[in-house]
Amino acid sequence: MTQRITIRRPDDWHAHFRTGAMLRLVAPHHARVFGRAIAMPNLVPPVTTAAMAREYKKEFDFLADEQTSRRADERKFTPLLTCYLTDGTDADDLAQGYEDKIFAAAKLYPAHATTNSAHGVTDVKNIYGALERMQKIGMPLLIHGEVTDPAVDIFDREKTFIDKILAPLRRDFPGLKIVMEHITTADAVDFVNAQNGAVGATITVHHLLLNRNDMLVGGIRPHYYCLPIIKRARHQIALRAAATSGNAWFFLGTDSAPHARDKKETACGCAGVYTGHAAIELYAEVFDAEGALDRLENFASINGAKFYGLPVNDDTITLIKQPQTVPDKFIADDGMELIPFRAGETTPWSVA
Repeated sequence: MTQRITIRRPDDWHAHFRTGAMLRLVAPHHARVFGRAIAMPNLVPPVTTAAMAREYKKEFDFLADEQTSRRADERKFTPLLTCYLTDGTDADDLAQGYEDKIFAAAKLYPAHATTNSAHGVTDVKNIYGALERMQKIGMPLLIHGEVTDPAVDIFDREKTFIDKILAPLRRDFPGLKIVMEHITTADAVDFVNAQNGAVGATITVHHLLLNRNDMLVGGIRPHYYCLPIIKRARHQIALRAAATSGNAWFFLGTDSAPHARDKKETACGCAGVYTGHAAIELYAEVFDAEGALDRLENFASINGAKFYGLPVNDDTITLIKQPQTVPDKFIADDGMELIPFRAGETTPWSVA
């Protein structure tokens, strides 16, 4: 018997779309199933002002054009833009952008922590003025939670960030709405659970499906390389337990991060895993394996919206347990190749 589940249309609370040809390639993949997606601001140049966010949002307008949209339901998709915080962020512009609904949140990248983060914050105290304003107006702070100290092992950078930066930040700004993005460790799960709803956390599907053996054993797999980096199996197990726990402070955030094939398959490849083509199907695979399909809707469609103070989507999608084959590659309109997660393989679930 075919297994089938219908859930409210989900949202992606952490996604990368890039610009130009790459955006035109990947945005329809998200629009196929998601109602909204938080669009990350680490572009070149980064989105640091409300004016820049307004311009960036125009790049998504093609989804609303009947002549270029691939599916009618893509016209329902809403990108939610974020401000890239820097040491010199203008708190007034930040607050005005939030009031005008140009910004849905602001993103803290520690300088040099990940892709296009060279302009990020060098010391969190440099943005305390902006954080005070955000706390006052209820604007969410999204955090890439890793330190960049070269003396700290890359597999320990999330835990060190929690101990040295995030815990003190919580004490200094107890009313600030915080999302710890793409958590990857049992330490992060424990920290978020201890906040009892005051801090939210997104969990990617590739961190649920992979551990570092998958990336390294038998040869390096560059398309599994991401930041924060994939951790030990015990952390993967903790993440799967958190995602399927039913706790309202954990929610879907793919961190789907497209890079051209030649930028991934090189001596110093870019960090990022592209899952946007089949994200909800892959999450269904995890929840099915954990015997928690009845909790997928909360994780994918309800928890994030409630944490952000937004209404849940009022329409639905249906997933069926029917295998689908992932394409070997996607090709952008400029000829650029993108290799998706599970390229050439199958996923056990499909969107009906």
